[in-house]
Amino acid sequence: MNEEYSRWLVSPFIDEPARKELYNIKGNESEIAARFACPMAFGTAGLRSVMGAGIARMNVWTVARATRALAELIIKAGGSERGCAIAHDCRNNSRKFALVAANVLASRGVKVYLFDDLRPTPELSFAVLHHGCMAGINVTASHNTAEYNGYKVYWEDGAQLPPEHADAVAHEMARTEVLAPVSDDIAHFVESGVVEIIGKETDEAYLNEVLECSIAPKLLKKYGDTLSLVYTPLHGAGYRLVPEALRRAGISKFHSVPEQDIPDGNFPTVASPNPENTACFARALDFIAKNGLSTDVIIATDPDGDRLGVAVKQRDGSFTALSGNKIGALLIDYIIKARRKAGMLPANSAAVRSAVSSELFDDICRKNGVTPVTVLTGFKYIGEKIKEYAETGEHTFIFGYEESQGFLSGGYVRDKDGVAASLLVAEAACYYKSIGKTLNDALNDIFAEYGYHDEKTLSIAISGTVPMVEMKRRMDWLRKRDISSFCGSHVTVRGDCLAQTETVNATGEIRSTGLPSADMLYYRTENGSTVVIRPSGTEPKVKAYILVKGADRAETDAKISAAEAEINALFA
Repeated sequence: MNEEYSRWLVSPFIDEPARKELYNIKGNESEIAARFACPMAFGTAGLRSVMGAGIARMNVWTVARATRALAELIIKAGGSERGCAIAHDCRNNSRKFALVAANVLASRGVKVYLFDDLRPTPELSFAVLHHGCMAGINVTASHNTAEYNGYKVYWEDGAQLPPEHADAVAHEMARTEVLAPVSDDIAHFVESGVVEIIGKETDEAYLNEVLECSIAPKLLKKYGDTLSLVYTPLHGAGYRLVPEALRRAGISKFHSVPEQDIPDGNFPTVASPNPENTACFARALDFIAKNGLSTDVIIATDPDGDRLGVAVKQRDGSFTALSGNKIGALLIDYIIKARRKAGMLPANSAAVRSAVSSELFDDICRKNGVTPVTVLTGFKYIGEKIKEYAETGEHTFIFGYEESQGFLSGGYVRDKDGVAASLLVAEAACYYKSIGKTLNDALNDIFAEYGYHDEKTLSIAISGTVPMVEMKRRMDWLRKRDISSFCGSHVTVRGDCLAQTETVNATGEIRSTGLPSADMLYYRTENGSTVVIRPSGTEPKVKAYILVKGADRAETDAKISAAEAEINALFA
């Protein structure tokens, strides 16, 4: 029997519900191994797993262990008085985990700013900066299904932990006993002032910054009541602040989907609360049909309010959900045009995208005199660029995005912001409506100018007793293979971000990727396609990004189909 499993069974620190849960899996060696063979890995994305008892699961003991390790980092950095902001989303146990984290930090003399209720992730990033904190914690599993929860950690710049600090927390966790007393009682710490409950004042300061993202506030005041918009928070943390931001900006004709406007960690109306999935718009479409609404655009935010989904109206009255790349293209195109019209486009403007996002973004930027910048996957790298430009003055940041539907247009936070992105999409839709166009028309105009771009992301599940180790083995195997074609076309350049080199196949020339070291491979082809393959940072999955350009939809579909078959064959 697994030794760690046996320790948990008899530990005096384990409560009876958890003990009963563990007794129920007695004899089930595969389930015991899944829970106890290996602890959750702490990385720059923090922790994420299904909830339950065990060292590989999200529970009060693993949360307390991570927080004890984080407390050591904060104390060593001299940040006890500056403290740590803590927020959480709507998920089951999120409030409990947040209270446990607050208790652990306060017990070690670290000041805590704890939100009074659920808040969007970007407001946590904002709170770190606004209150001058050394760190921040957000209890969330983003858009994962209901059985998951997670623990994201932020540093003093408002971005998620840099690798060296994540390594320090992971090292301290390895030395820290997981089976120890745990409490979610913070009453005496609130009374003494070590824990400060925050809420309305921080909301107001954050909303003021969100509203500053508007480029054409006069347009919204003039035409805002002409736009018809439907919003769904998917039972999550955007339910209050997204509508409030829209109202204050002048968008008065919008509706929230009633049954999804209620925070609920079980996400009862969706199979997966991910606005990347078109199924998330089903209830909104039903709501529109039942109420006979003449809706121009539908927007959705995920459970922690950092990602944004958009569905646009077609000429026949139907709606089409847009990919993150298409939303990114619409927004950067609108931001540049609107800023130029308002005299607000700095000569040194820069826009940033992740390495797995569409190169259409670069084309739009270059044609309009904006410097396009590519960073590794993970919004913290966009946050690093915002900080860098603020310090050096080399560029003025105007927009950043990643294909997984994360967008940001200001430096007031260092993470993607679904609240501000909702406002920008509404503003763009309002502008185009004022000139007789829809967002779909605007996207078609972009394709007419820059060529038709499309994409597909494949998630390849990796199994095994220790799937994260197996995932690394598969990436190492792939790295050694000489892949000669993708998307039905010869590979001209292959890049290995771990080695930080790319190779030009025709000449053998080896040059720098220009990116930090990361476990990611990419392949560029003769027909203008790109395939990027990387392991997920939070789940046992390898993700493959297929990015193509063609004359029309038929041509891009053919390229995507060819690449999909080639990738599936590699991982068969």
